[in-house]
Amino acid sequence: MNQPLAYVHPGAKIAKNVVIEPFTTISNNVIIGEGTWIGSNVTIMEGARIGKNCNIFPGSVISAVPQDLKYNDEDTLTIIGDNVTIRECVTINRGTTDRMKTVVGDNCLIMAYCHIAHDCIVGNNCIFSNNSTLAGHINIGDYVVLAGMTAVHQFCSVGSHAFVTGGSLVRKDVPPFVKAGREPLSYVGINSVGLRRRGYTTEKIREIQDIFRILYQKNYNNSQAAAIIEAEMEATTERDEILQFIKNSHRGIMKGYFKSN
Repeated sequence: MNQPLAYVHPGAKIAKNVVIEPFTTISNNVIIGEGTWIGSNVTIMEGARIGKNCNIFPGSVISAVPQDLKYNDEDTLTIIGDNVTIRECVTINRGTTDRMKTVVGDNCLIMAYCHIAHDCIVGNNCIFSNNSTLAGHINIGDYVVLAGMTAVHQFCSVGSHAFVTGGSLVRKDVPPFVKAGREPLSYVGINSVGLRRRGYTTEKIREIQDIFRILYQKNYNNSQAAAIIEAEMEATTERDEILQFIKNSHRGIMKGYFKSN
């Protein structure tokens, strides 16, 4: 890591086998794990905690202060897991006093020009395609895919294994296991392709489909649908995850697709 054209603050803690390319700046109070590669012209600011075997491409800015007028130089963090790839010109802001941290889990791919704002919590194995943008205070589950130019409203949640189509505006919470598309954003089926890739059986996928038929195709309101799902569907990990997501939703979940005349 002896790179004379990079600046590494003496207070930064850099593990073995970290490669730092020219013209990169690493500030005080930064920790970087073993085997990580940091491209040229990257800026890593105070409060960054970066895991092992990450790849951070040129032009990215990690752990900049939040774009939040209430932020008053509090000592907050940006936590990046292991095996994360952050492509060109990605920006990830550190937390505010709300959560004190912004988190990106393990094995994520964050493509070029994405933005992850303050106090977002991103799960493991997520893929954000180019120009996807998260406003503040967002929760993203594991194995979520955001296609290109998706924008997620502050305080929204996207459940695990969800797929959101490109150019979408996410104004409401997106339940786990679904595909979301159209405008306004709506339920368009379950993410069966993604679930099969992750080892879900045909039987399990049908169980999940049956749950969402009750929620989105039977003309019940959300409370009625949740009560029927709990009463009539066998208790499984997936059923309980869906019900808990509905119960915890603060912004309300997205609607089913309605085709106007």
